[in-house]
Amino acid sequence: MNFDQLKNEWNNEEAKGPVVLEKALQIKEAQTPIDQIRKKMKSEFFVQLLALLLIAFTPKIFNFSPEMRPIFIAFYALAFGFTAYYFFKFYVFYKNTYHMAIDTRKTLLWFYYEMKLNIELYKALTYMLGLIGLAGFIAYLFINKGGAINSDTKNLTLMIIVVCFSSIFLLGLVTEFWARSYYGKDLNRIKLVIDQLDDE
Repeated sequence: MNFDQLKNEWNNEEAKGPVVLEKALQIKEAQTPIDQIRKKMKSEFFVQLLALLLIAFTPKIFNFSPEMRPIFIAFYALAFGFTAYYFFKFYVFYKNTYHMAIDTRKTLLWFYYEMKLNIELYKALTYMLGLIGLAGFIAYLFINKGGAINSDTKNLTLMIIVVCFSSIFLLGLVTEFWARSYYGKDLNRIKLVIDQLDDE
């Protein structure tokens, strides 16, 4: 074999070494935000589960009338069903993140987009639960305040419309803010690593 050719191949191997090492370090950099996201997901799961269990005692706390209790149970069952579906998706994704090897750009991309999808599911769940709660509140007004409603229908209708629109608007703002502030920073750090790997 030609000595010059061997020398060139040797130099090429040495040149590739630092590039591979640098990519490995960048991928390693993404590990910390992924760990942070996992930690946040775990704590959020338990907080939401606790909140769901506490809401079950609403009729007892607010002393609902016998007419209102079955309606609350129907709304609660609906909310519980949506939440159970979300919890299942959330849990499956959370578990899958422990079986992935954070060693390639492809894996980081998978995590990044799956997490974004889970955030969108979380937002959709929040909107659904908000609307179910709002519908439950309106049902509560009609059942428990029936006499007052019949005497002043115009003002009550206007009040319900204002409450609905303002509640939906506030719910949207809070949900977007929560998702960005809670998960956004860590997701942006992962995206930065992906973009750096993409450039190379």
